[in-house]
Amino acid sequence: MRISQTIKLALKSILTSKMRSFLTMLGIIIGVASVITLLGLVTGVTNYLISTFSDMGTNIVSVSVTNTDTRKISVDEMYTFADDNSNIFSGVTPTVSGSYTVKNGSNSLTSTSVIGVGEDYLEVKNLDISAGRFIQYADIKNRYSACVIGTYIVNELFDGMVSIGDTLKINGQVYTIVGIQEEQADSEENSTDDLIYIPYSNAARLAGSADISTFTFATVDSDYVSIAEDMLDNYLYATMMNEELYNITSMTELLATINTMTTMLSSVLGGIAGISLLVAGIGIMNIMLVSVVERTKEIGIRKSLGAKQRDIMGQFVIEATVISSLGGIIGIVIGSVATNLLGNAFGIEAAPTTGAIMLAFGVSAAIGIGFGYMPARKAAKLNPIDALRSE
Repeated sequence: MRISQTIKLALKSILTSKMRSFLTMLGIIIGVASVITLLGLVTGVTNYLISTFSDMGTNIVSVSVTNTDTRKISVDEMYTFADDNSNIFSGVTPTVSGSYTVKNGSNSLTSTSVIGVGEDYLEVKNLDISAGRFIQYADIKNRYSACVIGTYIVNELFDGMVSIGDTLKINGQVYTIVGIQEEQADSEENSTDDLIYIPYSNAARLAGSADISTFTFATVDSDYVSIAEDMLDNYLYATMMNEELYNITSMTELLATINTMTTMLSSVLGGIAGISLLVAGIGIMNIMLVSVVERTKEIGIRKSLGAKQRDIMGQFVIEATVISSLGGIIGIVIGSVATNLLGNAFGIEAAPTTGAIMLAFGVSAAIGIGFGYMPARKAAKLNPIDALRSE
């Protein structure tokens, strides 16, 4: 018997019992839709995280040092190290962070992030200024009370109206606004627009610390990050003589960690969703076994007319495969729509991946073949005489 004829018989059998066929497909539909939706959402989240960290700079290397009474790394030493290796490093800036009360007249914010930075911070972090200027070397050297504010500060403390030269108070100390950072995060609270930059020399005094222990390096190219980390490690170890006294991290390491974690998460979620496909396969096998019992007489007639075992087996295997494949196609459509809808709801760019679609459809077809084999084998081995006698 030709395959086309077998497929027609399978479709005729499926259409004869529409409700039973649909309920048999339902497990496959749910399983395939779940696999595609979950993997699509995980991919969307992964891309969002990678994009977020990439915007922070994949050429950035952060260094934190624990200075002791006998072993210290000074700001000047870090600047000298970066200058001596200018073929690798494009800049370096000390960073001193803290949260302080910020006021302008009767308006106040109680826990605003204030970051002490160097004159290279703007280029290191690839930031832009919408008005005024950034912190300069003269500000740092003279401990001039200059500050650059984010747009959230402009809206909350100045009601959206601020001019270069206006002042505000940080922990009671008056600072002059010399620049406004270009909006980055829709001026939301606790975002990169909700902060104030001041000279790191002033920030160290605010923090009550004489030593600065955090530095941000930018490499000439992101390909140099690994080399930069090794150079910093050798330099810091030669001074500190203890790896526990310093820590070096980079965005590339974080991105690699994110990729590893999301790949693992995809496997786990895909496996969980795949369980429903296994259950659906058992359902298909159960229905096909029932179908063999119901169609025993039909099988007997076909065998008495010359149908071979492979013809009977092929009919039932193809019927199971068609059921699971149709369920897989419906599941792909539902999963694709669900992925896009949920991605929009969560605010991420989620879309079904080609790999997930191929995997889900391939598994659904394989389930039809695998779980349809036993009922098909049972049907093929029926004795035609016994089959004809059955009622």
